Amino acid sequence: MRKIGLMGGTFDPIHIGHLVAAERSMEACGLEQVWFIPNAGPPLKERAPGASPEERLRMAELATEDHPAFRVLDLELRRGGISYTYDTVDELSRLEPDAEFHLIVGTDRIRDLPLWHRIDELAQRIRFIGVDRPDDGKPADPALMPPLPEPLRERVIRVPMPQLDISSTAIRTRLAAGLSARYLVPDAVLGYLTAKGLYRHDG
Repeated sequence: MRKIGLMGGTFDPIHIGHLVAAERSMEACGLEQVWFIPNAGPPLKERAPGASPEERLRMAELATEDHPAFRVLDLELRRGGISYTYDTVDELSRLEPDAEFHLIVGTDRIRDLPLWHRIDELAQRIRFIGVDRPDDGKPADPALMPPLPEPLRERVIRVPMPQLDISSTAIRTRLAAGLSARYLVPDAVLGYLTAKGLYRHDG
């Protein structure tokens, strides 16, 4: 059975931190591929994406095009509405019945797992890979995480990664201020952001 990693998000924009998390998860968990899935509407976030769905999809494609094990899927964008992970996994399981799916998420999202849509059923179908990420300036620490219910905790694999203090929000803020996103996003994405003038407020 193929082990496939799934990484969802607005990717507004996709950045180096996303790619490092995917690579480290592949190495630590023996994944054959990682599929990046830009979402149409995240359930636990209120802000609307700054770039269009087509632009976010294109940036994800540009960021991953030189990695033979990375793929980008547009199924959530085509489906529209709120992007529930359960619905996505259900669809992918029908399309790829021989795949074992592992969802790659930051430790902040691991804390939110009890709030996820149909989480008990989802946890029976996939494993969760929790990658460390900066949180309010403090390093991720399992001891600081509230305890998950045992059935969920058993489905989580923790993977350490470099503490890269990079976020899509910070990149949008820099670009809006006329600053550079160089070395925060892949060069192909930087070229796309520059050409399209995304996130800049020139009045």
